[in-house]
Amino acid sequence: MTTLSGKTALVTGSTSGIGLGIALVLAKAGAKLILNGFGDASKAIAEVAQFGGQVGHHPADVSDPAQIAEMFAYAEREFGGVDILVNNAGIQHVAAVEEFPVERWDSIIAINLSSVFHSTRLGLPGMRAKGWGRIVNIASVHGQVDSVGKAAYVAAKHGVIGLTKVVGLETATSNVTCNAICPGWVLTPLVQKQIDDRVAAGTDPQQAQHDLLAEKQPSLAFVTPSQLGELVLFLCSEAGAQVRGAAWNIDGGWLAQ
Repeated sequence: MTTLSGKTALVTGSTSGIGLGIALVLAKAGAKLILNGFGDASKAIAEVAQFGGQVGHHPADVSDPAQIAEMFAYAEREFGGVDILVNNAGIQHVAAVEEFPVERWDSIIAINLSSVFHSTRLGLPGMRAKGWGRIVNIASVHGQVDSVGKAAYVAAKHGVIGLTKVVGLETATSNVTCNAICPGWVLTPLVQKQIDDRVAAGTDPQQAQHDLLAEKQPSLAFVTPSQLGELVLFLCSEAGAQVRGAAWNIDGGWLAQ
C-alpha cells in the first residue's frame, strides 16, 4: 500500500467534486493536504481531516498569478512546501467560435491552462531541492479529441498535455515526475446540468443519463472522483516513478473508439 506520510499535497479546485475526491484519497494515504477553491472550505476541510492529517485551505483565485504565488508562500510557511501538486481547477463554457465571449475565452485559458504553468513553475524548485516530487495535471479526453462548442476548453486541455510533456522531459533525470490524467465523463455539476437539460426537454432521467454516456463513453458508466484519486496515488507511488510526460486516459473506452 502506498504511503504518503510526510508528504504535502496541494490540489487546486478541491473544495468539491473531482478535486475533493482526489484530496480524500491522498489524505487517506497519509498526506497532508492544502485545499483550494471557492466552495464550502469548512465542509471540505472536515471531510479531509477525518483521516487525521494536517489540512489547510487557501482561497487563491488561480486565474491570478499573484494569488497563486501567495498560495505557494502559504504552503512553504505552514507546511514546509509542496511535494505533490495536482492541477485540477477548471471551468467550462460552450458556444460556437464566432459567438464565444472573449472574456470567457480569457478566463478558461487563465484557469485551465495558465494556472497549470504558474503552479508548476512555482512548485518545481522546492521539489528539486527536496529530491522528490509529483505533478499531476487533470486534463481531459478533450485534451486529445475535440467537441463542437468547446473551443476554449479543448484548446486549454490540449495545451495542458503539451505542457505536461515538456515538464516530463525537463525533469526526466530527476525524482520529480509530471503526468496528465484525461478523464471522460465524470458526474460533476456541469455534466448533471446536461442531463437535467435533457430531462427538461422531456426525456426520462435514467434514459437521459444513458443517452449522454452512450454518445461518448462505451462503458456507460461515469468515472468517479475516487477512481481519479487512486490513479493520482499510483502516480505518486514507486510503481509510477517511470511514468513521465504521459497523458493517461480514464474514460470508459471513449478514446478507444
